[in-house]
Amino acid sequence: MITEKNIIMDETAIRRALSRIAHEILEKNRGIENCVLVGIRTRGVYLARRIAERIREIEGVSVACGELDVTPYRDDRAKTGNALSGGEQTEGTPGAALPDGGIGDKTVILCDDVLYTGRTIRAAMDALMDCGRPRMIQLAVLADRGHRELPIRADYVGKNVPTSRHEQIAVGMSEVDDKDEVYILSNWEAK
Repeated sequence: MITEKNIIMDETAIRRALSRIAHEILEKNRGIENCVLVGIRTRGVYLARRIAERIREIEGVSVACGELDVTPYRDDRAKTGNALSGGEQTEGTPGAALPDGGIGDKTVILCDDVLYTGRTIRAAMDALMDCGRPRMIQLAVLADRGHRELPIRADYVGKNVPTSRHEQIAVGMSEVDDKDEVYILSNWEAK
């Protein structure tokens, strides 16, 4: 049962966090050459697009974006569906599509809304490896709530939010939820 909703990031805080992440990506990679952003569906896709837009505003160059559906790679769900979409069809990976130029020998920056146990990111890395061999994989998340079950760490974090297992972090994005906000739901019963 959800009893309380506390907003921890509003539209302004999200915009600032994504701008900071864009600057950190540019600094760490010494620019954006040979980098692609890949958003994990659903909200990670919009985060990747927003980060790409910030990078374009800062550097004046576009960065390729793709989408990743990790459902077939999750360890808690049935294996069905396609892994990637949004670009060119890839040989050897049925139903996979990548940004123009693919991911081979590129730095892939995975984007997701909330980092929790690490299982979604593990599934995303499995999906990427089935589509090519990136030079490097980095991770950008809007919120990191802790409670890792796998040894996965984000390279770029909008906000670290220590939580209990009886809390949930939810992200609203204007593209799908009509409002930009990150909030904690308290007294949420974990499954």
